[in-house]
Amino acid sequence: MSRFQVVSGKGGTGKTTVAASLALALATEGKRTLLVEVEGRQGIAQLFETEALPYEERKIAVAPGGGEVYALAIDPELALLDYLQMFYKLGGAGRALKKLGAIDFATTVAPGLRDVLLTGKACEAVRRKDKGGRFTYDHVVMDAPPTGRIARFLNVNDEVAGLAKIGPIHNQAQAVMRVLKSPQTAVHLVTLLEEMPVQETADGIAELRAAQLPVGRIIVNMVRPEVLDSAALELVRTVPRTAVAKSLSGAGLGGARRGGNAEKLVDPLLRQAEEYAARYTLEHEQRSVLAGLDLPSHELPLLAEGLDLAGLYELATELRKQGIS
Repeated sequence: MSRFQVVSGKGGTGKTTVAASLALALATEGKRTLLVEVEGRQGIAQLFETEALPYEERKIAVAPGGGEVYALAIDPELALLDYLQMFYKLGGAGRALKKLGAIDFATTVAPGLRDVLLTGKACEAVRRKDKGGRFTYDHVVMDAPPTGRIARFLNVNDEVAGLAKIGPIHNQAQAVMRVLKSPQTAVHLVTLLEEMPVQETADGIAELRAAQLPVGRIIVNMVRPEVLDSAALELVRTVPRTAVAKSLSGAGLGGARRGGNAEKLVDPLLRQAEEYAARYTLEHEQRSVLAGLDLPSHELPLLAEGLDLAGLYELATELRKQGIS
């Protein structure tokens, strides 16, 4: 499993939930995982039911087997201050620039600089080692921007490297791209079994491949259980209404005469069956489209009780069962 796991997906597919679950799954058996947020939404803090994350790495969960999950919300302004201190030793002068608004101006106006800082901070965590030469984190998981802009977000370092031919900015961009385009990195796409998210997933994969960025896996989220198979659905389509009413009556749900309880249940039940049949057909069509993308895939269930901290651990266990470790 690659050490840098980037998770993207169309809005509403639950990519933050999947990123958090993945971080928990990768941290089992005593490993350490860093979960990184780059969009400033504090979604990770909400999922783990903790206070807003500061610009520092903080332990937020213990995984099964004693592993640890740390989290970091990257602030581009503070990341720029880190960068200025690292390469230019500005110290107090950097803080003065922040007070004057120069940092905010640079991260807002300079093309691509904000994304360079965000990806650069995450890649630094991937490369970081302790005094003994061991990696600080076994895995770094990034809750990345949506699929529509993921390729540009990750590839912006190439653009900056092309603009800055020499110097620290050039070297930083090149170092980041060496991580992002290496086997250390995998970009996973989260989708639902619906037409628009699946199409956006296919488009995102094509863009990532065109940019020579390493595509990882497809994770289908919020999958509803199948309650009727294709044979049962065919029976629903062909069975006479009178036979349905008679079966309901035999099950103790009222007489089969017109106006009886069983008769009243027939139409609502058949409507529900038709709605389910339409969804069943759509979902199987979308599974076929995803299979044609020729990538490993996983499915996570829709949690009937809703998503809470216990639900995150449940999803992490499901990912482990499906071979993510």
